[in-house]
Amino acid sequence: MKFIEEISRRRTFGIISHPDAGKTTLTEKLLLFGGAIQEAGAVKSNKIKKGATSDFMEIERQRGISVATSVLGFDYKNNKINILDTPGHKDFAEDTYRTLTAVDSVIVVIDVAKGVEEQTEKLVEVCRMRNIPMLVFINKLDREGKDAFELLDEIEQKLNLTVTPLSFPIGMGYDFKGIYNIYEQNVNLFTGDPKKDIEDTIEIKDLNTNQIDQLIGSDSANQLREELELAQGVYPEFNQNDYVNGKLQPVFFGSALHNFGVRELLDCFVDIAPPPRPKTSEEREVKPTEDKFTGFVFKIHANMDPKHRDRLAFVKIVSGKFERNKPYLHVRLGKKLKFSSPNAFFAEKKAIVDEMFPGDIVGLHDTGNFKIGDTLTEGEQIHYKGIPSFSPEHFRYINNADPMKSKQLNKGIEQLMDEGVAQLFTLEMNNRKIIGTVGALQYEVIQYRLEHEYGAKCSYENINVHKACWVETEDEKSEEFQEFKRVKSKYLAHDKQGQLVFLADSAFSLQMTEQKYPSIKFHITSEF
Repeated sequence: MKFIEEISRRRTFGIISHPDAGKTTLTEKLLLFGGAIQEAGAVKSNKIKKGATSDFMEIERQRGISVATSVLGFDYKNNKINILDTPGHKDFAEDTYRTLTAVDSVIVVIDVAKGVEEQTEKLVEVCRMRNIPMLVFINKLDREGKDAFELLDEIEQKLNLTVTPLSFPIGMGYDFKGIYNIYEQNVNLFTGDPKKDIEDTIEIKDLNTNQIDQLIGSDSANQLREELELAQGVYPEFNQNDYVNGKLQPVFFGSALHNFGVRELLDCFVDIAPPPRPKTSEEREVKPTEDKFTGFVFKIHANMDPKHRDRLAFVKIVSGKFERNKPYLHVRLGKKLKFSSPNAFFAEKKAIVDEMFPGDIVGLHDTGNFKIGDTLTEGEQIHYKGIPSFSPEHFRYINNADPMKSKQLNKGIEQLMDEGVAQLFTLEMNNRKIIGTVGALQYEVIQYRLEHEYGAKCSYENINVHKACWVETEDEKSEEFQEFKRVKSKYLAHDKQGQLVFLADSAFSLQMTEQKYPSIKFHITSEF
């Protein structure tokens, strides 16, 4: 029975938003409640000297942005909570899409002044496709922003969600007085005093009492009564089943920087969020309560500790219990592997563990066996799906800037590509290496990490490529395919798995090629 109990107390979720809406700051505050850190850091704030715990790469501290997804675990009210803090910057969206395959629910952070932004729309769409339960947190209420109803409307229209507020702001910005918690029926007053970490709440079941007038003044009290009456008339009542099935999204208001409204969010989240959910594999649906262990790699990170050259594969446990030193089958390679020091995470701090349960994320030291999407089982052939490679948007030749260091450069490129930072294509004609990325910022990150982690310098050269298309043909010996290979030879390359890729130089030339060779299929994602 202990096994079932352990599963039901797990909550694994991701935090997503547009850059600068306050994801990392919210993550820090959640850790504060879990007693995991004593003083929360902010990403960009002159008042707070400590940097954010979840931004551990040097380049993240310099820029004040999150580049890689970090994993943080802590205990709160007898629940084991695993947070995946994702990068919001669109150049790192691929890392975020992959992370969404490993979470059971999501918190969407929205900036009160900017409302719904473009990156939020894309990420929410991915969550909607997979029916992931979403909670919305509207952040930065201590600044002037949009009206609460206006924001709720915008979320409904732009993100295509059905929302219901579970807390409601009293005033905003300069007049911000506090929050009425609809879920628990109490009032939390905002003092603006940063020394008081956690405010006291005052329980008020009946909104018509004079007690509210005394607390916030009769004008604010009357406005709150009107707004709540309107909100309860307009929005559906909260229903946990609808939320878990992705049909209803509860909304909370607060200010992560002032640690205000965060406890309400966490308490309600722990209460309603789903425990680990079943996952579909190509063979069958796998339930978390099964005895046999299965899990999949959703991220690989090289050099988490610059002093030791280590690679860590992040594995989401789907079913069964993971045990240290027990041999597990690596499905793609068909060989058994043992792990003597599996890690549990807390940003850059790691601890070795003996057993882990479904919903947990375990870090396995890797000498080059793992690729993103690999499955580990106790012997069954299972392939989890849903981690594609997208066609990159930007392409550049990569050149070695220091001939003495070509070995380090090759090793560095190989390891960074295994991480999924970018994609590597090798031209058939002359074996030149081309790096394709989703965003231009990636090139700087690659250059920076090659130099600081591998001691290799590289330079880039522009190349005109519109899209990389994976080529599929039924008959490799057919005349049509042979002619295609001959005519387009200078546009053909291989990806890291050795699959054939056609680098089209414009949308027009891709269209012409498709018409000219009807038996050949061109895909813009590698998962086919």
